[in-house]
This record gives sequence, C-alpha cells and structure tokens, in this order.
Amino acid sequence: LADRFVEAFAEYLHREIRTEMWGYAKGESLDEADLLKIKYDGIRPAPGYPSQPDHTEKRPMWDLVRVKELAGIDLSDSLSMMPAASVSALVFAHPQSEYFAVGQIGKDQVESYAKRKEMELSRCERWLSPILNYERD
Repeated sequence: LADRFVEAFAEYLHREIRTEMWGYAKGESLDEADLLKIKYDGIRPAPGYPSQPDHTEKRPMWDLVRVKELAGIDLSDSLSMMPAASVSALVFAHPQSEYFAVGQIGKDQVESYAKRKEMELSRCERWLSPILNYERD
C-alpha cells in the first residue's frame, strides 16, 4: 500500500513541477487516461529503470541533493532505497524528451563506461549485468 501511495505522490509532484514550480505546462489539463499515455511534456526517468539501468548513479544524486540528510532516505549496499516505499528520479522538462530503453551493450561499451566512471570493469559489469550482450569472465 505504501508503494502505491509513494508512486501516486511522485505523479502528483511531477504534475506540480510541470504546472506550478517550473510552470512550463501551466495550462495542462489531462485526465487519467492521458496521464497513463504520458501525454504531458517532460519525463522523470529513475536509476535502475530501462532508460537509466545503472543503479550506481543514485550515489551522486544522493550526495548532490543531500537526500539522506534532508529526506531521511538511505541507500543499502545494493543501492535499494530505504525505506522501501521511496522513489527517485531525474526530471527533464524539454517538450521533446521521451522515455527510451538502453539495449544490450557490448564489452567495448562497458570498458569505456567503466573508464569514464573510474570504476573497476568487473564491478561495472556486475551493476550492468542485465543489459550485457556477453558473458562476464
């Protein structure tokens, strides 16, 4: 039940961002069906979902926004949010932003990504294992 409430609140907050806080969609008037079809401008992808499969990006988000200090939401060693009924996302307001899914990635892509993140390859592969198109060593 708590998960449903937090997801509903995330939808509410995203609407408030669009119509009030950032105000780029002041006249927005969407019914439930249009909301489910994502007829609004902007997106709110979250770490661990298809458009942002790397959960390790939560750490920089937590540090930048001081999530633990200001909201009391902590991250476990596996980067699950605690309490479990928590959500996080990046919000993009551009009218042409669309959800997408990162497909399967090759070893050369993971090696490049690991180098840019200054992360050991094996650790990077572990976090990205659901989208690897090769078997890890």
